[in-house]
Amino acid sequence: MNAKVKAAKYGALGPDWVAAPDGIRSRRAARVLILDDDGRVLLVRGHDADQPMRSWWFTVGGGIDAGESDAEAAARELREETGLNISAEALEGPVMTRVGLFHFYAETCRQDETFFLARVPSGWQPDLSGWSEQERGLLDELAWWTPAGLRAQPLEVFPAALPDVVERLKTGWDGTVTQLGEEDDDAI
Repeated sequence: MNAKVKAAKYGALGPDWVAAPDGIRSRRAARVLILDDDGRVLLVRGHDADQPMRSWWFTVGGGIDAGESDAEAAARELREETGLNISAEALEGPVMTRVGLFHFYAETCRQDETFFLARVPSGWQPDLSGWSEQERGLLDELAWWTPAGLRAQPLEVFPAALPDVVERLKTGWDGTVTQLGEEDDDAI
């Protein structure tokens, strides 16, 4: 199905976003915290086509395809968005969950997110050649951040607790799944 037909049928969000009983388009997603040996996290800065002047930092990840486990989706998203080829079994976690409520493509959306952890050596750099056309249009850059740097920079960070979570995970994961509950990203 070409992009114009797909957009007409499903809207800009795509077919994996379905209307929940309350009418909000929703999906499940797998996200990955990529930490290097220096305790920095790799984040994406992106914007919304509907709000091009607003930009924010967030983790690598995306929707879970039919038949995929959360960890399999996380590993696939890592390959597609960063070129990092790690098996689902090699990921740590899930380390965190949340339900993100946000405005995107002029719609209110809900995403049930499961976060995993991938560790890379300091100096590793992502390969962006796997970005889709849509990602190239909405994702502005990737950058490494320390928790202190994230707290000091002026843009929004999602999830909001990310600097604290990275601070806890940089020395190791204790097996605890941090449950953030529902966060309204537009209220931050």
